Amino acid sequence: MASDQKITPSKPHLLVRNARIKDIPAIRALVSKVYLPTGMGTYSPAMLRGQINNFSEGQFVAEYQGNIVGYCATFLIAGQHALKSHTWREITGGGYASRHDPDGDYLYGMEVVVDPDYRGLRIGQRLYDERKKLARSWGAKGIVFGGRLPTLAKRLRRFDGPEEYLTEVRANRQRDPVLTFQMRNGFEVLGLLADYLPEDKESLGYGVHLLWRNPNAPDEQEEKRAKTYGARLPDTVRVATVQYMQRRVSSFEEFIDLVRYFVDVTADYRADFVVFPELFSLQLLSMEGEELSPAESIEALTKHTEPLKKALSDMAVRYNINIIGGSHPTRMPNGRVENICYVCLRSGEVYEQAKIHPTPNEVYWWNIEGGQSLNAINTDCGPIGVLICYDSEFPELGRHLVDQGANIIFVPFCTDERQSYLRVRYCSQARAVENQCYVVMSGNVGNLPNVHNMDIQYAQSCVLTPCDFPFARDGIAADTTPNVETVAFADLRLEALRAARNGGTVQNLKDRRHDLYTTIWREK
Repeated sequence: MASDQKITPSKPHLLVRNARIKDIPAIRALVSKVYLPTGMGTYSPAMLRGQINNFSEGQFVAEYQGNIVGYCATFLIAGQHALKSHTWREITGGGYASRHDPDGDYLYGMEVVVDPDYRGLRIGQRLYDERKKLARSWGAKGIVFGGRLPTLAKRLRRFDGPEEYLTEVRANRQRDPVLTFQMRNGFEVLGLLADYLPEDKESLGYGVHLLWRNPNAPDEQEEKRAKTYGARLPDTVRVATVQYMQRRVSSFEEFIDLVRYFVDVTADYRADFVVFPELFSLQLLSMEGEELSPAESIEALTKHTEPLKKALSDMAVRYNINIIGGSHPTRMPNGRVENICYVCLRSGEVYEQAKIHPTPNEVYWWNIEGGQSLNAINTDCGPIGVLICYDSEFPELGRHLVDQGANIIFVPFCTDERQSYLRVRYCSQARAVENQCYVVMSGNVGNLPNVHNMDIQYAQSCVLTPCDFPFARDGIAADTTPNVETVAFADLRLEALRAARNGGTVQNLKDRRHDLYTTIWREK
């Protein structure tokens, strides 16, 4: 019996959708393909994470037959910044879209890039249309950006200067492949931006200050617009910090049973995250029966690395909680020893974050070397970051994580006496204030007499907040009694961070002088 189902040949499929974290390698490859011939380079993975995490609704990719052939990056910002003279690095927060302001009244277009092999598909037009749709959705007053002039360097000798070239293009007496397209799309020219992007040699560093006015923008008296794009983060995130007692164990299973106890307890209290201290796994050396040399200790610990990761990951899934697994000295495939925090999500994903700055003690006792990358980690409660102990004392690291969208920074630490502890505590509080984020500290107590560098411990674990009206009076959401084994909980409101960043007594993130200083990360 013949089927009456109509069969049609498959057609090429082009989709414009929001960019996702897993798209980052393909976006980087696309940007490299387009810009490397001009000497402008590409975005680092951290920059793209920042763009997506800071405003996921504003980042779009064009996907053709499963391949990413276009990328559009956008964020919200106040008109007082977007409409005045600026540079690309200043307005975009160094390429991270970290100046995104949820209350901003203009969309800023920081990037549109299209694969030259697919330009006949009007991908650029589709991306511009999607950006306009977003502006209408948010009730933004318009879209602002600095456009390129990629033929300026070649043509300038025929004009008295870039201003005359711009005048001729605006009068349609000269055609520019980019600006003419943008004017046809309804953008008006506000003027030239000198030194907008110095790396853009084809444009001689200039950008054209362009504005599209949203004809559907609400009046000032209308109610504040409702967000219609993207997913909403949980209103409250519950975190638990374990102040963990170091004591002898007779087996790996006994150690895991102790860890499981705290995971079970914190899961019963419906925590979203539980964090353990730095080097808490050195407890495993106490079962060796004799004091090992540093080299022997590292080798003894290495055999526990994979079982530890598996046990933590299994617990995260089984107990439905995200586990920040302290840290564990790990022999890397290249022979290096690094101090690694294993972040095990309740989705089953496992991430690694190496300590960037080993302390002199770690170098002396374990020959530990610093890691090479620092990445925000996307979780079901939004992006988070990890700074292991000494790393919290370097302000560039916290800022790098927040630029990538992190709202909570976890600090597993291991300190032997009060002075050492206070260095970490004061610096963690500073990270919370300057980045307007939450910081969760977890430390060891007790002692392991026959384990190098773990003789004595001092800790007072805590959950720290910015110091402003929406938060606890002292900037401390929760803390513990020093030097006793215990757990502390805190409920953290992500909305309070947004309010503080955009309308607080001080607004550290918004008020950074991007025109004067920046931190550049070297990433592969």
